[in-house]
Amino acid sequence: MVENARPRRRYDARLRTQRAARTRERILETAHRVFLERGYAGATIPSIATQASVAVETVYRAAPGKAGLLAAVVDAALAGGSENAALAVEARPGIRRVIEEGDPVRKLQLYAATQPGVYARAAGILRVLDEAAPSTPELADLRDGYARRRLAGMRQLSSQLADKGALRAGLSPERAADILVTVCARANYDSLVTERGWPATDYREWLADTLVRTLLEP
Repeated sequence: MVENARPRRRYDARLRTQRAARTRERILETAHRVFLERGYAGATIPSIATQASVAVETVYRAAPGKAGLLAAVVDAALAGGSENAALAVEARPGIRRVIEEGDPVRKLQLYAATQPGVYARAAGILRVLDEAAPSTPELADLRDGYARRRLAGMRQLSSQLADKGALRAGLSPERAADILVTVCARANYDSLVTERGWPATDYREWLADTLVRTLLEP
């Protein structure tokens, strides 16, 4: 008599993908903490692997080398998680609401509302990037690329305001984008929130009020 064989467990590719994503998320969270604690030069792949409870090879599968790992950490911090980082900026929920809003005042208020969370998550790791960039060409390119994309995003926002005839008389979209980049700079967040201790809500309201008063027709 032939014994009944146990049914084979069906290979679940989706489960494996989910596990890999959770592992990568843990690696990025650990790397973020280690970079903040030790700086770019002091952080090592083996130390990150140990603290994340994974093999060194697993860290290298999550990102190509230490510079690539820092880039992935920065992307995740700016986007609010590695899942959001995989989306185009325009597809992320907060920015999508800004793009779709038709009222110019409300559009700037919605954009201002995205900033406290971004800098709360990313200000520290962006400082790590700034400190490492001068000695690491790959990171200098990364930092400069972020700056270019940020300016492009501000130009898109200012063009939307211009298309609605909402900008102050004589204010070009290019100049409006320059103002957006400067007013929304991390330095202002650091000065008001980190150094002066402003609550995030006060910073958001100041930012929205400053943008509306500076950019839009009364």
